[in-house]
Amino acid sequence: MAYLLKGVSILGAAPTDLHISDGVISAEPAGQDAEVIDASGLVALPGLVDVHTHLREPGREDAETVETGSRAAALGGYTAVCAMANTSPVADTAGVVEQVWRLGREAGLVDVQPIGAVTVGLAGKQMAELGAMASSAAGVRIFSDDGFCVADPKLMRRALEYVKAFDGVIAQHAEEPRLTEGAQMHEGEVSTRLGLTGWPAVAEEAIIARDVLLAEHVGSRLHVCHVSTAGSVEVLRQAKARGVRVTAEVTPHHLLLTDELASGYDPVFKVNPPLRTRKDVEALRQALLDGVIDVVATDHAPHAVQDKECEWSYARPGMLGLETALPIVLSVFGPKWELIADRMSIAPARIAGLDSHGGDLTRAGTPANLTLVDPAARWVVDPAELASRSRNTPYAGHTLPGRIVATFLRGEATVLDGKAVK
Repeated sequence: MAYLLKGVSILGAAPTDLHISDGVISAEPAGQDAEVIDASGLVALPGLVDVHTHLREPGREDAETVETGSRAAALGGYTAVCAMANTSPVADTAGVVEQVWRLGREAGLVDVQPIGAVTVGLAGKQMAELGAMASSAAGVRIFSDDGFCVADPKLMRRALEYVKAFDGVIAQHAEEPRLTEGAQMHEGEVSTRLGLTGWPAVAEEAIIARDVLLAEHVGSRLHVCHVSTAGSVEVLRQAKARGVRVTAEVTPHHLLLTDELASGYDPVFKVNPPLRTRKDVEALRQALLDGVIDVVATDHAPHAVQDKECEWSYARPGMLGLETALPIVLSVFGPKWELIADRMSIAPARIAGLDSHGGDLTRAGTPANLTLVDPAARWVVDPAELASRSRNTPYAGHTLPGRIVATFLRGEATVLDGKAVK
């Protein structure tokens, strides 16, 4: 299918016509059979890439499937997502990661790139089959026990050494478990007032400090998941100044929400790592602007009703994120299109080794993975209208800026007029 995007603004530049043919950006005008889309007032971004998504399949299809999660991603402007390993069975073998990869191909809405577990069963005891997963059809390049920290420093070192051979990445869930036992929210004034066991910031910062030293020693690639504290930012800043091969992500909710929201004991605001203070939020925002934090990652974590609509202490941590990520970033930073393109597409594609994503939309021959955004649109988040199988969004009833109008995966529309094509 060929398309002519008429009058579109690429990264906020002057309006132009963008031609898509044979799955790539074309320098030649589209033929007469091309579908013409009036894109005046719309901004074209390279398709968004999420390095941290939970699709729950196999095992928890009551919360999400690869297909429903892929649809949510496409509607959020994504063309590629990296699916975390904490499924059931755990994605710790070539067979399971290939299953997830094939389900993504069958859905055909985004490229689903599986993340392999670092340890067998996420148990933190024995290293998983990293090499077999890397050489599988899924071509795994990121490995993570997300949801659990690889707490054993010897095992973490071994994993970093192992993936260095094929330029892989270990993505760490930074949480010293002995400091967070029974923790329910950020440790601070609010947790004291509410009588909830606190999660100290140092539990995150200590692991990041340890792991950047290990990565520096080994000379391997480390990625830090969902950074949430001002102290973590400073550890990362110092590590990058020394040339350590470390990258980091921040979630949209950690850029906007604070621990004060726990005051109503609404479990929709329970997340791992927890919402922090306003000081932390400001530090995370500045770190993203400065490049100390490399990417925005959703940590899209769908949960079935029974796992979320219950008492705070029993509720599973996590929030939906795919369909609201770009609007949240717009609400925080405004239309900084080049920043958004880098932090939500170019940099994550580079970290994940997804060479066909995060491309230059002004260059002919670039794979046509892109999204069109209406920056003037405003919309109210209705959980019932989200594509995810779950409803645990913290933004229900919020009016957000920016609406995804269209998404294209290799030149084929997955979203048109704000609706999924499939």
